[in-house]
Amino acid sequence: MNINYELYKVFYYVAKYLSFSKAADELFISQSAVSQSIKSLEEELNTSLFIRSTKRVKLSKEGEILLKHIEPALNLIKSGERNIQEINSFEKGQIHIGANDTISKDFLLPYLKKFHQLYPQIHIQITNRTSSTCVELLKQGAIDLIITNLPNNKITDFMEVNEIFIFKDIFISGYDFKELQGREIELKTLADYPILMLERKTTTRKFFDELMEKFKVEITPEVELGSIDLLIEMAKIGLGISFVPNYCINRDNSEIFKIDIKEKLPERKLAVVTNKNIPFSIASKKFIELLIEI
Repeated sequence: MNINYELYKVFYYVAKYLSFSKAADELFISQSAVSQSIKSLEEELNTSLFIRSTKRVKLSKEGEILLKHIEPALNLIKSGERNIQEINSFEKGQIHIGANDTISKDFLLPYLKKFHQLYPQIHIQITNRTSSTCVELLKQGAIDLIITNLPNNKITDFMEVNEIFIFKDIFISGYDFKELQGREIELKTLADYPILMLERKTTTRKFFDELMEKFKVEITPEVELGSIDLLIEMAKIGLGISFVPNYCINRDNSEIFKIDIKEKLPERKLAVVTNKNIPFSIASKKFIELLIEI
């Protein structure tokens, strides 16, 4: 079987947008050419890749399987093209970084600012997803590198991990629970208070649950959210006690205080993670050097 690469490219864009017309716009060809390409590919593979109706286009089961293979391959080709363009010159280029909202806002911003000052010609693209989702995007080759909390059980042996920052998670409270200020309390004491926590799909929540299991403390969060910023704001107004990374807290913040815990909570780390199967671009190398050196 010798299928033209362009057919797979057309398939990818139709699958990406689930639209023949949007794929045509992206590829600068006619919609009829897109339809003919998909028909040719389906004939070559002897299967239907899309389920078509008058209102929508869906991937068939076979189409979903093919997409899982085609997307990383196309991303690898794009990465190779970018690297070739950068070999003889660093006058232009781009870097695509994956990180969750908290890491982007409370850790990455100074590094992004410094990198932009040093290399204003490099286009920086940020994709904000949960740390787990960022790992999946890295597997697909959709992004160049990710910054993630460790431990992250989604990371595989095909990825290279460089630790760049050590931090601790802390419990914070507003002054509605001022009786906790200045005291050293046991974790089990917190079970009597409303606890505000990130959603279960996040690495911080998984870490928290494993921590409670280790210390044999049963704490059921009263509120589950997808944002550290919201956890901090809700703690300020007295809705509960939040569990957050310490680098998210401004030392001058007078509306909240840190709760001192008797048990010694383990440190965690931030790491920059790359895909071993995808060659670094010059821009990626420079950014990683900046993360490690500063």
